[in-house]
Amino acid sequence: MKALDRKLLRDLWHLRGQVLAIAAVIMGGVATMVMSLSTYDSLVTTRDRFYSEYRFAEVFASLKRAPEPVAERIAALPGVERMETRVRAGVKLEVQGFSDPVTGLLLSLPDVGEAQLNRLHLKRGRTVQPWSTDEVVLSDTFADAHHFQPGDTLAAIINGKYKQLTVVGVAVSPEYIYQIAPGSMFPDFKRYGVLWMGRHALAAAYDMEGAFNQVSLMLARDAHEQDVIDGVDAILADYGGTGAYGWRDQFSNRFLSEELKGLKTMATVFPAIFLGVAAFLLNVVLSRLIALQRDQIAILKAFGYSTLAIGAHYVKLVLLMTVLGVGAGLALGAWFGHGLSNVYTETTFRFPYLDYRVSPEIVLIAFAVASVAAVSGTLFSVIRAARLPPAEGMRPEMPVIYRTTLIERIGLQRWLSAPTRMILRHIERQPLKSLLTVLGIACACGLMMVGNYQKGAIDFMVDVQFRQAAREDLTLTFIEPTSGRALYELAALPGVDYVEGFRDVPVILRFEQYHYRGALFGIQPQGRLHRALDRSLHPVAVPPGGVVLTDYLATHILHVTPGDMLTVEVLEGSRPVRQVPVLGITQQYMGVSAYMQQDSLNTLMREGHAVTGAYLAVERGAETALYARLHDRPRVLGMVANAMAIKSFYATMGEFILFYNMVATLLAGAIGFGVVYNSARITLSERGHELSSLRVLGFTQGEIAYILLGELALLTLVAIPIGFLVGAGLVGILVLAYDSELYRLPMMLTPLNYTTGAALVVASAVLSGLLLWRHLGRLDLVAVLKTRE
Repeated sequence: MKALDRKLLRDLWHLRGQVLAIAAVIMGGVATMVMSLSTYDSLVTTRDRFYSEYRFAEVFASLKRAPEPVAERIAALPGVERMETRVRAGVKLEVQGFSDPVTGLLLSLPDVGEAQLNRLHLKRGRTVQPWSTDEVVLSDTFADAHHFQPGDTLAAIINGKYKQLTVVGVAVSPEYIYQIAPGSMFPDFKRYGVLWMGRHALAAAYDMEGAFNQVSLMLARDAHEQDVIDGVDAILADYGGTGAYGWRDQFSNRFLSEELKGLKTMATVFPAIFLGVAAFLLNVVLSRLIALQRDQIAILKAFGYSTLAIGAHYVKLVLLMTVLGVGAGLALGAWFGHGLSNVYTETTFRFPYLDYRVSPEIVLIAFAVASVAAVSGTLFSVIRAARLPPAEGMRPEMPVIYRTTLIERIGLQRWLSAPTRMILRHIERQPLKSLLTVLGIACACGLMMVGNYQKGAIDFMVDVQFRQAAREDLTLTFIEPTSGRALYELAALPGVDYVEGFRDVPVILRFEQYHYRGALFGIQPQGRLHRALDRSLHPVAVPPGGVVLTDYLATHILHVTPGDMLTVEVLEGSRPVRQVPVLGITQQYMGVSAYMQQDSLNTLMREGHAVTGAYLAVERGAETALYARLHDRPRVLGMVANAMAIKSFYATMGEFILFYNMVATLLAGAIGFGVVYNSARITLSERGHELSSLRVLGFTQGEIAYILLGELALLTLVAIPIGFLVGAGLVGILVLAYDSELYRLPMMLTPLNYTTGAALVVASAVLSGLLLWRHLGRLDLVAVLKTRE
């Protein structure tokens, strides 16, 4: 073994505490990246495989009713490779022992053979028997939420008639990975489910024998999607078609894609912040660590070693530290990533399997970033030390030039003890080292704030959405638009305090080359229950004659400003196309919306006072009885309780956020402790000779501990408020990067964020101080007595 390699192993053992602390910094950054990127890659890979294996359709269209021969015209369109029709209907369900309102979606299965598109992955049981009249297959989310097994029964109101259904299977469909009830913003597995039933039985219940009201298409390889969509719309226009759309706009896939887009942003921004800060801290720590060995570098040069050989030696040293940190980060990141992927698939996206993997690209990126950060700090210090003549390098660094400090110049030194004056002199006379220590500790504090930021942000978003904007207790949707007189009937029900009607219309909003497929909501101009909010979160009245758009829809999707004319293509009824002005932009953190006054929307549709649903304020304690009354009304299709929506959000999205928040906080804590401990150990190494000299002069161990740890405490106190600014800046970067159609993060930090960041730094400083106390008791006083200076 070469002499330098033996020195390398001895240095690693001698610096084992600092090596582990440096590895912790690298581990935290690498684990964050591996966890985020591997989760994203695995979910995308799983989605693509599931879509391919179970034939997720590429074009969808819904309509009122069309005879089966119309399907032959659709199948004959250029570019259509495969086509399948079916019957689709909303249904109200009754689950024994569960009093909350439950709705579902009924879809037909072929009576003969297997579905050609959107096939089911059976997890338990079997599919329905040919020509069965009461057998259904349940979506796994709904079945698991209520513990349904094959052979169990549940009741349903199908087209106004009560029917007992037998569960024969539990399945997952590529079409309903993300299941949301009409009028909801988040999945609620207990209160909404998808059911598959035989085509003959479902068609008979809804007078659809020989007819269909939904069609799915698979396109040929060289087909142009928009041409096929235009052809389908032309054929179905006479049959109440609501507009064909591609797979990108399919409801489940759209939400899935937006969530994956958000995860991708998180998988790049979060690790970039963590790895960027870790790289800076690593550079600072290693440059100071190598600078301590200037005498050893000078001795090696005196013995004939070249600068290149010395540089290679120290590069090996830091690469071994890097390998240790990257290895631990890969293992920890893969473990956390697998757990995060499982949380996603169990709470939000119900894939039947998970293809989890850590790609070689992620490993290479992690090692490259950590290595560049470590080696750059090493080479800078090695080159600087190697430029010194050996004789000068072997001598201790020249003491700094003595000058009075600011405290002494203004005459405050008489109020301070000698050890305190030493602390202040050392900080002021070595400003660069002090500044780097402060920045390192501040970055650790800022990382901790970023790590636990999301929980407070999500709580704020829920408060704005469900307590300030949507203040209703219950949202009803009707089977079809109905007269506004229905609101008076609802208001007369026991337990109902107040009712507001709304009208929503499926539309495509267009401006220049941009478009958005969604719904246009007609609400009361100054609603008490459902309100639009301005950027200061104050209620705003929706003006007549135009639309008001939420901020993300206006600026990021349609690129409009107030005063622009928007083209509104209505997708129901006579499908009118209107030009309406954009009259305002409102603030909304969850989802996107387009609003009009209800009367203006009724005028645009050229209809009377029609409503498609209602917002209800309900007396406390009257919910269960009211649900039962509304369940018996045939015009009511669905009910969404606000309190249940919040609970559902925290049960799905909240679990993922809490998991990610916990992991990010742990990793930020590891980085924070590594930085503070390394700063303290390097300071001890730099001042070991000085502190030993003070011991020889008669200072006690407590007094020199006060000098060393007092300096660390003072720099830590200065770093904490700077860390607050660093944390706010890093959160600002996260907010700017994390914009999606699903939700946007608010730029807000709670007192808990600041408290947690400061607590981490203080705890790390206290623990580092306790560890340093042991080293202070082992200072080499004899070596100081032998030194000739």
